[in-house]
Amino acid sequence: MPFKRIFKKQRKYATIPTEKAKQDIPEGLVEKCSYCSKIFYEKEWKNNLRVCPSCGTHHKMTAWERIASIVDDIDSFDEWDAELVTDNPLNFPEYQQKLISDQKKTGLNDAVVTGKGTINQFEAVLIVMDPFFRMASMGAVVGEKIARALERAKDENLPVIIFTASGGARMQEGMISLMQMAKTAFAIDRFDQAGGCLIVVMTNPTTGGVTASFASIGDYHFAEPNALIGFAGRRIIEQTIREKLPDDFQTAEFQLKQGQIDRIVKRPELKQFLTTVLDLHAVGGERT
Repeated sequence: MPFKRIFKKQRKYATIPTEKAKQDIPEGLVEKCSYCSKIFYEKEWKNNLRVCPSCGTHHKMTAWERIASIVDDIDSFDEWDAELVTDNPLNFPEYQQKLISDQKKTGLNDAVVTGKGTINQFEAVLIVMDPFFRMASMGAVVGEKIARALERAKDENLPVIIFTASGGARMQEGMISLMQMAKTAFAIDRFDQAGGCLIVVMTNPTTGGVTASFASIGDYHFAEPNALIGFAGRRIIEQTIREKLPDDFQTAEFQLKQGQIDRIVKRPELKQFLTTVLDLHAVGGERT
């Protein structure tokens, strides 16, 4: 080695992998937890009901995934009013295109699925909101389907289980969407007057006009762990009252402490827990 090179700073070299060396992961093969950032195979994710195996975070489910996790046989679930669609009553700009996009993405005509099924042989009416369709916001179709399901449950003397997950009233339908708050509340009152049992399971997120109407007037109110439950947003409330809110404000755990919900139930335990509640209200203790 030449004498001068002894004192010369040595260069460091690194091997840069070529594009061919990179392995592309097929879309839909894995899922990443948004809380702990750990990655799991999609199959494991689905088998665990979209609950992170590492940190226990409950991630959003589609309406049909939710139904499949609760009923005995998804093929025997009797869906109601699937054909109902909104027609953009206010001609809100780009609303129709967004509806079409969500319809293609979810396979639903709107943000709620209603129908009848059995849970460990107990027959019940299910009302399940889908957070992947317009954030499960409540418009005319959502309100109508909920009201119809409650009316039919009243006529058939069946308990009702509502799974809420919503950003609130659908702004693109203006006053029409706000009217659904009164409409659904009135339908619940008629159902209650007939002696019906209404169970509400609040999932993440349950906010806005949904929280201020049918989600809060059931006979039982349960929630999944750490679900966001509230009306107005945290920042708006802090700006209004000019106070710093607790870190756990508007979580299911906070609502439980304040007496707003009856119990927090983990998703894998939910079917058996609901079975126990339905058993308490079964006529003569008989199953279907």
